[in-house]
Amino acid sequence: MNKKIHKTSIGGQAVIEGVMMRGPEEIAVSVRKSDGEIVLDKKPVSSIVKKYKLLKMPIIRGIVAFIESMVLGVRTLMFSAELYDVGEEEPSFQPSKFDLFLEKVFGNKDVVIYTAVVISLFLATGLFILLPAFITKYSTAFIGSDIIRSLIEGVVRIGIFVLYIALVSKTKDIQRVFEYHGAEHKSIACYEHGDELTVENVKKYSRLHPRCGTSFLIEVMIISVIVFSFLSWNSLLIRILSKLALMPLVAGLAYELIKLAGRSDSKVVQVINQPGMWLQHLTTKEPDGEQIEVAITSLKAVLPENKEDDKW
Repeated sequence: MNKKIHKTSIGGQAVIEGVMMRGPEEIAVSVRKSDGEIVLDKKPVSSIVKKYKLLKMPIIRGIVAFIESMVLGVRTLMFSAELYDVGEEEPSFQPSKFDLFLEKVFGNKDVVIYTAVVISLFLATGLFILLPAFITKYSTAFIGSDIIRSLIEGVVRIGIFVLYIALVSKTKDIQRVFEYHGAEHKSIACYEHGDELTVENVKKYSRLHPRCGTSFLIEVMIISVIVFSFLSWNSLLIRILSKLALMPLVAGLAYELIKLAGRSDSKVVQVINQPGMWLQHLTTKEPDGEQIEVAITSLKAVLPENKEDDKW
C-alpha cells in the first residue's frame, strides 16, 4: 500500500559542505568540518511577516519571502564558510573574529550581507534583464510585433540562464554544493513519505523536488515572458524600467506557484512545474551517504513535535 504523502512547509538550502533547513519555528545549519565532524547550530525563525498581517497577503508574502530568503542565504553561506575550518570550539551564531572585523570596518556585519544581496540583484538584473533586452532590441528590428519580440526576448533570457547554470555546475566546488542540494531534497522527500530518516531510506528518493529555488527561478522567467509581453518596445529605457518595476509582481506570482506545487497533486500544476524539475537535473547531484547524514541532521533539528504544526 502506498503511503500517504505528508506535504510539508520545511525547506532548505545547500551551503558550503552542509545544509540549512528552515522549519516552522527554527532554522538549523549542519556543516561537516574538514576533520569529518558534523556541527549543528540552530536559531528561531525570524520573519517580518509575523509582525504585519498585510505582508501575509498573496503576492506580497512572496516578495517578502524572496528578499528574506536572499538575506538568509548569504548569511548562511558566510556562516558555513567560517564553520568549515573552525577548531574545537562550540559552533554558534555568536560573532566570530571575522564578524567582529566586519563590524569594525562597516559598523555592522548586516551591512555586508545586505550589500551582497544588492550586488547580486544588480548582477542578475544586468545578466537576465538588460542583456536579453539589448540583444533582442537590436537583432529583431525587422519584426513588427511586440508580442513576438517579447517571446524571443524570453527565450534569450531563459537560454542565458540555463547556459549560466550549466557552466557554473562544471566547477568542482559548485558540484559539491549541488550534491548537498540533492541531499536536502531527498531527505525532505523521505520525511514527506513518512519513512524513518536514515541514510539508506533517504537514498531511495529522488533528488528532484517541486518546492525548489531552481523551480522558483525558472518560473520567474516564464511568468516574466507573459507579463513583459504587454510592454512596448518603442523605448528600450522605458521598457527596462517598467520591467524592473514589475519584477516584484513576477516574483510574488512565482512564489504562489511554488507553494501550490508543494501542496497540490494536480496534473496542471505538475505541467507548470515541469521546467523547474528538468532544470534540477543541473542544480542537484546525487549525494553520498555522508552528505545525506548532514542533511538529516539539519532536518531532524527543525521537525515540529506535532506534524499538525508543520503546515502552510
